[in-house]
Amino acid sequence: MKFSMIFEAQLADPTPERERRVIHDCVEQAVHAEEMGFDRIWAVEHHSLTQYAHMSASEIFLTWVAARTSRIRIGHGVVTLPFGYQHPVRVAERAAMLDVLSGGRVNLGAGRGATTQEMAMFGVRPEDTYPQMEEALRIVSNAWRNETFEWHGSLDIGPGAVLPRPVQAPHPPLFMACSKHDTLRLAAELGVGALVLGFAGADDVRTMREVYDEAIAVRTGERFVSDAANDHFSVLCPTVVLDDGAAAHRIGTRGQRFFAEAIAHWYGNGPAPTVHDEHDDHVAALAQGREELVAKLHEASIPARPVDTGTYHARHAYGTAEDAVAYVEQLREIGVDEVMCLIQMGAVPQEVCLETIRHWGERVIPHFRALQARA
Repeated sequence: MKFSMIFEAQLADPTPERERRVIHDCVEQAVHAEEMGFDRIWAVEHHSLTQYAHMSASEIFLTWVAARTSRIRIGHGVVTLPFGYQHPVRVAERAAMLDVLSGGRVNLGAGRGATTQEMAMFGVRPEDTYPQMEEALRIVSNAWRNETFEWHGSLDIGPGAVLPRPVQAPHPPLFMACSKHDTLRLAAELGVGALVLGFAGADDVRTMREVYDEAIAVRTGERFVSDAANDHFSVLCPTVVLDDGAAAHRIGTRGQRFFAEAIAHWYGNGPAPTVHDEHDDHVAALAQGREELVAKLHEASIPARPVDTGTYHARHAYGTAEDAVAYVEQLREIGVDEVMCLIQMGAVPQEVCLETIRHWGERVIPHFRALQARA
């Protein structure tokens, strides 16, 4: 089992000065993650989603981190691949260059960038996001695997070459963001790894693992985007870990409440997120937010699913190192290949993020490394 961190560059109270600070804070956390034994970091790509994600040019962020580290893998989690955001050949070139400069440490995840705000910024149509994401994955894979290539589909490309060639053979591992059962099945059919949201808790992760495995079992390989499949299953794990478990739980659920409100704002037209008083009952507030969302979905005759309400689920790796170990034990039993820690949430202070990384590195990750060594 691998351990990683994902960065959104969330910002509770945006000003240009705070925005610059949070980007540098994320770099500091990523460097500390390598020091503490994490295997990977991931950075999102979002555009114009104020407060929720200020990570608009993740290729620059990841290059900066790669230059400050030597071992930890560097992951796009994800690149927005519909053609309006960027041409697939540029995606292939940039990632290959980063693979060379980092010594073969790149992972590349694919996503749709399907918020109304982001699509409006780049002239992307909702109906194009799935087919263009899949076609872009095929273009990138072909460009990496062939010294010269051409493509004639929705785009006419080449003949030509993507230079430099990536270090990893046949190419950097490919992944896809998966928040629904349908996208898990699509990832399995395409032969790419799954980057799974885990806000709804271990029970939902178990169901999603089963969906992914069932799709893998029945696929024919005809839709693979590359020569070989990547069946890696990575799951988000919100976490804050401190010596004071009660404080960690309070700070973690406060950060998650901000995250949930930001998602509801940009994905569901809810009000902008706010930073709540330190003494608010954030677990109760999350539960209330979940109930209110379910009620709205029912009013609109839309079934409430874990993917819709999962951000309001508060039973995660919050508390002491022992609490985190207990939660990750559930994920290990489910068969998760990678635990992707979400620590940098908009209301979580930098010193708490760094302390959480230290606790994972000194007490949580070694517990599971020891189990793997004995296996």
